[in-house]
Amino acid sequence: MAEGKPEAQSAPAELDERSIIAAYARWAPIYDYLFGVITIKGRRDSVGVINALPAGRVLEAGVGTGISLPLYDPKHKVTGFDLSPEMLAKARQRAARLKNVEAILELDAAHLPMADASFDAVMAMYLLPVVPDLDKVLSEIVRVTKKGGRVVVVNHFATDRGLRARVEKMMTPFASRLGWHPDFRIERVLGRPELKLIEQRPIAPFGLYTLMVFERV
Repeated sequence: MAEGKPEAQSAPAELDERSIIAAYARWAPIYDYLFGVITIKGRRDSVGVINALPAGRVLEAGVGTGISLPLYDPKHKVTGFDLSPEMLAKARQRAARLKNVEAILELDAAHLPMADASFDAVMAMYLLPVVPDLDKVLSEIVRVTKKGGRVVVVNHFATDRGLRARVEKMMTPFASRLGWHPDFRIERVLGRPELKLIEQRPIAPFGLYTLMVFERV
C-alpha cells in the first residue's frame, strides 16, 4: 500500500481475563526494564497532572508493578489495583516504602467494589487497550470519580497511515499473547457525556502515546 494512503482497519482482536493474566505473568519479571523505559515520560506527565490538583484521593487503575507510585505527591492518598497477581507482588513491595499508598488490590476494572464518587481523580495509564470490556471499565471509572474530578488517560492509539499503521496491523492477531490491543482507537474513549475532554497532547517518544485529561461532569 502506498505511503500516506489509509489502510483498512482490522477487526479488534479478542482478549479475555485468562489471556490477560497469562500475558502479564510473562511480562512481570521484565516489565520495569522494558516498558518502564519507553513509558516513563507519559507516567511523569500524567502524574504531574494529578500532582497539580489539591490534595485528594487518587485511584490508579491498572497499577501494574507500581512503577508510578513513587511519582505521586505525598499530599495525595493513592489506591492502586490490577488483575495480575505477579505484577501486584512488585507493586506491593514498592507501596510498602510509601506512606501515602492506602491499598494495593487485586481487582477487575469492570467490577469495582468502591462506592460512587469515592475518588477525586482516577488514573488510567496504558490500561484501556488491555481490558476485555471497555464500556464497563469506563462506566466504572466514571462512577467512582467525584463530579468535577479528573480522569487522566495515557495510551498508545492506532493510526491509519505509514509504517506505524502497518506494524499495528501485523501485531493485532497476537493481542492475546501480547496482553493488549495494538489496534486500539482513540474514538473508543471519546464521546462519553460524563467525561469532558479538557486537555490532549502527544507524549514522547516520537508522539507514540497520547495524554488526555477529562473532567467528570
